[in-house]
Amino acid sequence: MRIVSLLPSTTEILFAIGAGDDVVGVTFECDYPEEARTRTIVSTSAMPEGLRPAEIDAFVAVAMERGEDLYHLDEGALAGLDADLVVTQDLCAVCAVDVSVVDDALAHLGCTAEVLTIDPHTLDDVIESILRLGAATGREEAAAALVKQQRGHLVSAAMRSAFRSGERPRVMLLEWTDPPFAPGHWIPEMIEIAGGEPLLGTPGEKSRRVTWDAVHDARPDVVVVAPCGYDLAGARALADDLAASGVLPAGVPVHAVDANASWARPGTRLVEGIDELSVILARVQRDRVRSRG
Repeated sequence: MRIVSLLPSTTEILFAIGAGDDVVGVTFECDYPEEARTRTIVSTSAMPEGLRPAEIDAFVAVAMERGEDLYHLDEGALAGLDADLVVTQDLCAVCAVDVSVVDDALAHLGCTAEVLTIDPHTLDDVIESILRLGAATGREEAAAALVKQQRGHLVSAAMRSAFRSGERPRVMLLEWTDPPFAPGHWIPEMIEIAGGEPLLGTPGEKSRRVTWDAVHDARPDVVVVAPCGYDLAGARALADDLAASGVLPAGVPVHAVDANASWARPGTRLVEGIDELSVILARVQRDRVRSRG
């Protein structure tokens, strides 16, 4: 089988279930595992490099209003790969190539590849996507084993946080910083499993734009900066900018996390994000007890 993966998360899953050798095409964002970087790149961003968060938000808003695509699909590269399976999404036109663009390109090329659309909204959906990819690639057993491991990890994480004493810390996770966006999809569930109370976001729904006044009114115990599309270094830089700007509630600790690795992408490493946040929240709880004592 020859597979083109148009999502970093599905590329990650395909390699995890042993189908990495079948992956022949990826996106410019597919960077995990490292071997994925050796595959042919078939899609790139239409967005100029070096934009600040506010500039990115403005660029996306204008492009969406005009009906312009935010990603370029290289039809020549796609045609040359002779794919049997193309994995794409219909969840977020801002995050990756939309399935309608893929369908149009394949029709134009006369390609008969199967198109598998992966659209997880919740943690259960993410885990189900592993099984779907296993079924589509003949890797059912490996996918089932990975799902068992993932579910076991989630249960263990939830049990650890349940045994911590004290009130759950109120967590304001920012999926974007300028303007601020509250978390959606699987992220509020991740916060709950880690032992926190997610603020302003709704499980299974889209992330949404909020105001700094709303962030203050939510009375967070901790702010977690997890901007979609940013690695840890990028998130840290934005967190430092926020802390220096004075827009955050005074005295509230701020933590940056690697959104690409363990938060924004619905892949196998979300459990690592939960573990990381669990450690952060345990520290917040300890500091709260000390300050009261």
